[in-house]
Amino acid sequence: MDFSLTEDQQAAEDLAATIFGDLSTHERLKEIEATEERFDERLWSQLAGAGLLGLSLPELYGGAGRGFIESCVLAESCGRFAAAVPLVETLVLGAAPIAEFGSETLRQRWLPGVVAGDIVLSAALEEPGGDPFEPTTTANHDGSGWRLSGTKTCVPAGMLARAFVVPARSEDRAVELFVVASDADGVSRTRQVPTSGRPEALLELDGVVVDADGRLSEPGRLSGTVGGGDQVGRAKLLWLLERAQAAMCIQEGGACKAAVDLTARYTSERRQFGKPIAEFQAVGQRAADAYVDAEAVRLTAWQAAWRLDAGLPASAQVAVAKFWGDDGAQRVVLACQHLHGGVGVDRDYPLHRYFLLVKQLALALGGTQASLVRLGGILAGEAEQAPEAART
Repeated sequence: MDFSLTEDQQAAEDLAATIFGDLSTHERLKEIEATEERFDERLWSQLAGAGLLGLSLPELYGGAGRGFIESCVLAESCGRFAAAVPLVETLVLGAAPIAEFGSETLRQRWLPGVVAGDIVLSAALEEPGGDPFEPTTTANHDGSGWRLSGTKTCVPAGMLARAFVVPARSEDRAVELFVVASDADGVSRTRQVPTSGRPEALLELDGVVVDADGRLSEPGRLSGTVGGGDQVGRAKLLWLLERAQAAMCIQEGGACKAAVDLTARYTSERRQFGKPIAEFQAVGQRAADAYVDAEAVRLTAWQAAWRLDAGLPASAQVAVAKFWGDDGAQRVVLACQHLHGGVGVDRDYPLHRYFLLVKQLALALGGTQASLVRLGGILAGEAEQAPEAART
């Protein structure tokens, strides 16, 4: 596999880094953090104006028709600057499944607005005490449409999103994906503020009517999936969850790199006993461990993203990346905070943003234990299949 970027992807990365670097400054972030929305509309508008929000969306709707890698390039920059914009939420959780599986009506309704920077999207993937891979929200047939009921929690950008991708189970227990507008009758959302301060929402659906076009029913690249409706629906949910996890891990990788770079500068400039503290053995060893962990977070995330973009099986790689994003990324920011001493807990210092961002992303869509359980199940399944493959 080749993690190097193409010329166009590198140009997109450079442009994104310039825009984020110019607009997502420490001073600007302090201004945004003083608002209830925690949304930098000026930065969002600049990303749209530069054509970056449409990189991975079809040309028919104003995008550039690129792939998942382009979204990940942007996600990494978003994490590196701790930017206050719902980039992964809109591009990966919301727009990507609509572009892949949505009807023409759905695509026309939502995608041009995303490209223009007028619309924020998200996905409601988590339920209280539940497993994102096993939704319990119900979807009952209602004439030619559906009626959805259930509760979704920790919906990222939930107070900003104009629509949500919602997994639910039909009467025959098949998994289906729907697009629910935030202003639809029966939708209520309550602001949740996690430790990071980035607003999420508790989304309650009380008999919300979704018409036939609101179901993500197109086959996309899953047309070869074998099995009935439930298997196809599960394949679509897996398609979405794996991309969401991979993009979040890449965002964590960007945050880890920024935290390590910030720590390298600080320990090189902070002097004690007549020399930089970076020259002390214990400091150097802790910093080296943080660097190794940060590289592991980055490389496992990009391996997962590369396989997803190439259309290769990636479940095990995504689970590995999620484990490193859950576990390794938190070690990175803890080490960086420790090496900063008292400065590391100063909320007026940029490091705290990376610590809180990593903590929130590490808990999203399952934590360390859930990732290991999922990885163990995948490896056990492969081991069971191996003897049969050997016989054939």
